[in-house]
Amino acid sequence: MEIQLAVAKIEKYAMSESGDTVEVIERPHGGVSVVLVDGQRSGKSAKIISNLVARKAISMLSEGIRDGAVARAAHDYLRTHRGGKVSAELIIVSADLESGTMVVSRNSRAPVLLRHEPGWQALDTETAAVGIYTRTRPHITEVPIRPGVMVVAVSDGIWHAGQHRGGVVDLMAVVQSMPLTLGAGAIADEILAQALQHERYRPTDDLSVVVLHVAALLGDTVRRMQMRLPILPKTYNRWQQALS
Repeated sequence: MEIQLAVAKIEKYAMSESGDTVEVIERPHGGVSVVLVDGQRSGKSAKIISNLVARKAISMLSEGIRDGAVARAAHDYLRTHRGGKVSAELIIVSADLESGTMVVSRNSRAPVLLRHEPGWQALDTETAAVGIYTRTRPHITEVPIRPGVMVVAVSDGIWHAGQHRGGVVDLMAVVQSMPLTLGAGAIADEILAQALQHERYRPTDDLSVVVLHVAALLGDTVRRMQMRLPILPKTYNRWQQALS
């Protein structure tokens, strides 16, 4: 078996920065965790909030602290730091090789889609965002790591894509229509493409997709990570002006 991880994200239309933050870290006892944080509002103010929560979560995960405790601590940290006046939606997805389980920790209005026997299900138990209420707790789901297990976590911009454009994307139908042989990267790209299409390519919110997929091992045992970070022409031009 191999664990495939893919992220696809884009900022709200006409915004220079996404308010969503996605961070990935190796677990100290084996495995990987990915943290998706959607900060309140959008743009730079949301990015500051999401970075604050993501950094706290990643720091604690790197120390071997369990996901549920990490989510609670991230909530307490944001609530203390911002006086309970701002919120963030937090999803932690982990492939924990010590326990042999896939762990999903949600403090998010957007459901997480999970594929395992006997098929797809939406993890949609009502949970509160972190940072506001006193006794906020995550909703945690844990399933054994097996070939074919897949987790699709999205920010609410994906889940509600098309809401103001005449028709909301049916994310469950999208994932159910995909061949089981697709890799994590192709799945993340297709979900983002469907959301952008429903938003008429002018997204009204930040769009982020995280896919964690347990697949058959098809090659060698080398660990690999790839990333693409587009640099827009206006950013490059600003650099040139600063250097001239």
